[in-house]
Amino acid sequence: MNSFGAFYLDMDKIAGAFRGDGSIDWGDHHPRLFEGTEWFFRTGYRAFLPSTWLPALDGVNDKLKTGARVADVGCGHGASAVVMAKAYPNSRFWGFDYHQPSIEVARQRAAEAGVSERTSFEIATAKTYPGAFDLICFFDCLHDMGDPVGIARYAREHLEPGGTVMLVEPFALDGRAANVSNNPMAAMLYTASSAICTPNSLSQEVGLGLGAQAGEARLREVFEEAGFKHFRRAAETPLNLILEAKP
Repeated sequence: MNSFGAFYLDMDKIAGAFRGDGSIDWGDHHPRLFEGTEWFFRTGYRAFLPSTWLPALDGVNDKLKTGARVADVGCGHGASAVVMAKAYPNSRFWGFDYHQPSIEVARQRAAEAGVSERTSFEIATAKTYPGAFDLICFFDCLHDMGDPVGIARYAREHLEPGGTVMLVEPFALDGRAANVSNNPMAAMLYTASSAICTPNSLSQEVGLGLGAQAGEARLREVFEEAGFKHFRRAAETPLNLILEAKP
């Protein structure tokens, strides 16, 4: 309800973007959007991330159990990082986001969950975060970014040897006609993409505008252009595609 409320509260701003250059920065939306986004996706992360999605990746679950370094890029309010930190107490998690209010909430969520000692949340863009990691995650955010190819390339350069990128994106079928006809979530996600995701991408450098319904084939092109040799669908739900990329 908070997310839908933000759509209505931002209607004039969205209309102005459509009449102008199409851009609206994430931070320029009503704060209800940030809470709504957290609550909307958090349920899926809690249900599937430790039990299904991470075990579906090649060798990642064992690394996390033993102790791995994990980056959550575009972490928002930290829902995904907190879920992983609770499930894998031997690993360490870093959340990065360029939106300072979200980082402040993420730190609060980690404290509430009792995982502050193994999580760090820092303000950084998807092409400025430091460190090298065994797993770099993008949860429902890469399509919102202006330069997905450059960001994927930066992630490749910040993987430890044998490291993995996990890309979680909204579910979409390849080809707009097939997606509209056969994906029951398409209508809602195209609406969200037009009002939030694509305008945010257009507000940043490059402004590729992938949108929330890019689909697996288009996302594969992004990662191949970024220099990844391995890209596969590891799992899926009616709401998400879970994709694995390796150099």
